[in-house]
Amino acid sequence: MNKRQHMQKTFERQRLLNKVLATPGPFPYVLILDHLKVDFNIGKIIRSAEAFGARAIDVVGTIYFDPMPAKGCMKRVPWVMRSTFIESFQHYQAQGYTFYAFDANAPVGLHEETFPDKSAFILGHEGFGFSFKKEDYPQIKYIKIPQFGLVESLNVSVAASIVMYEFTRSRGFNPPAESL
Repeated sequence: MNKRQHMQKTFERQRLLNKVLATPGPFPYVLILDHLKVDFNIGKIIRSAEAFGARAIDVVGTIYFDPMPAKGCMKRVPWVMRSTFIESFQHYQAQGYTFYAFDANAPVGLHEETFPDKSAFILGHEGFGFSFKKEDYPQIKYIKIPQFGLVESLNVSVAASIVMYEFTRSRGFNPPAESL
């Protein structure tokens, strides 16, 4: 069995465990991972989502990913696979979520935004960006993570961790009482 086959087999086992064991985190925000690479970022984001109490994660446009970087958290945080971004968008729009995506040129910084409880954070592919056109989704608000170095962008798992931290920090690290 080669490395890719082993990754797929481990992924399927973790996917089954997720369906049985996962429970929504205490904070009502969700993550939409739009066509990320299969190797390590998705697992790292799931690990951080468990640490920061995310409600759920949608993995869009990916048929499997490496579960090893999640360090066992794949069975704790509810995540689903969706074929297209529109599926995730419609699902969370019907539940009243406000959508946020990251853009280095956005006029509003992460720390300046007051996030509603039902926030959906969209994270795109590091090389290709989002799978959708901005103009097709005028409801999405764009925010930036202020940076001071010369690098164009942060690693997507690092950006995800920063936004999850900021969301929970803005609530004093106290989940809503109804979620406990």
